Amino acid sequence: MNIVISGLGIIGGSFAKSLKKYTDHYIIGINRSPAPLEQALSCGAIDEIGNEASLQKADMIILGTFPEAAVSFVEKNASLIPKGCIVIDSAGIKTEICPALNSLAHKHGFEFVGVHPMAGKEKNGFAASDADLFCNASCIIIPGKAGTQAVETVARLAEKIGFGCIVYSNPEEHDRMIAFTSQLPHVIACAYVMSPVCKKHKGFSAGSYRDVSRVAHINEKLWAELFIENKQPLIEEIDIMTENLGKIKAAIESGDRSGLEALLARSRNIKEELGE
Repeated sequence: MNIVISGLGIIGGSFAKSLKKYTDHYIIGINRSPAPLEQALSCGAIDEIGNEASLQKADMIILGTFPEAAVSFVEKNASLIPKGCIVIDSAGIKTEICPALNSLAHKHGFEFVGVHPMAGKEKNGFAASDADLFCNASCIIIPGKAGTQAVETVARLAEKIGFGCIVYSNPEEHDRMIAFTSQLPHVIACAYVMSPVCKKHKGFSAGSYRDVSRVAHINEKLWAELFIENKQPLIEEIDIMTENLGKIKAAIESGDRSGLEALLARSRNIKEELGE
């Protein structure tokens, strides 16, 4: 296939590199700034630097941009996308963007399949992209209104570039689960490192500090957009976290050792039940 990738950050760049490593597809890169395109071409991650006109020869388009930018890009260029072309996004939220892209797909005759690669790093940009970023990771697919053949094509491609697990979902379930598994940990990490003692942690910290603080190295523009666009599920998870912290705090404050042990044992039991 001719595959156009719009946005060569860590995710779009990793799609490009993995596709060149594990498949024979022809990869065309589009990016707002030229530097990532030149880097991608020089390292062989793409076969060609393209522009919006390149969409006319695409069999598949991968949107590697922020959610709002992905919708805007398709709205602006929908008339250039060939009928039957498969368009996939890579955004971390779906309820806000899938309806818009499904509507555009229906209007213009292309196929839209929602995709969320559950992989990443603390770093951002093309320099952080990796041909093996997706190896053994989970790929969430939101079929929406796409045809069976288009969905199967996306799933087969995901498996070829290393994804170890394909999970099918809908926008609402996806966003509810991602609020817990991805967004809340980022909220916690950011709140954690705001402690005034954080800057003095060296010499006093080990694995626990690294585990909790790792994702505080955050792209604030992207995650602010993701948090706000998934507002209600995320607020619900923050409320649950706040309630649980309150219970632990109350037990510590009152010196309720048995109550505190029961709370800690409950969390341990949950992890053990999950086999983790």
